[in-house]
Order: sequence, then structure tokens, then C-alpha cells
Amino acid sequence: MEMSFEESLTELEGIVDKLEKGQLSLDESLMLFEKGIKLVRECNTKLQNAQQKVEQLIVENGISRTEK
Repeated sequence: MEMSFEESLTELEGIVDKLEKGQLSLDESLMLFEKGIKLVRECNTKLQNAQQKVEQLIVENGISRTEK
């Protein structure tokens, strides 16, 4: 099951906390780092998709970017 953006971000924050403590073995650190990179890519993709949807809605509704 795919995690939401918020869930992915929370998990990524947990990984960063664990890595910053420096109490993991090299293998554990590498495994978490790899998982963190995957989460960063997934979050980035979700953000790009959201941006594309917003831009599409702006175009479809004729909204100027300068309108508030």
C-alpha cells in the first residue's frame, strides 16, 4: 500500500533522526539511507504531481497567476 505524502515525510524524519544519532551499524545506516533516498524520490514525485494538477486547474479555469 502506498503511503501518503505526510506518512512518507514522517518516516523520512524518523530515518534522519536515527542516522543523526550515529548509533547504528554501517549496514543499518546504509539500509536506512537507501530507504530515505527512496522516500525522498516518492515525496518529490508526489509534489510534482500536485503542482501539475494545480497548474492544469489554473489553465482549465482561466485563472491568471497574478490573481488572488
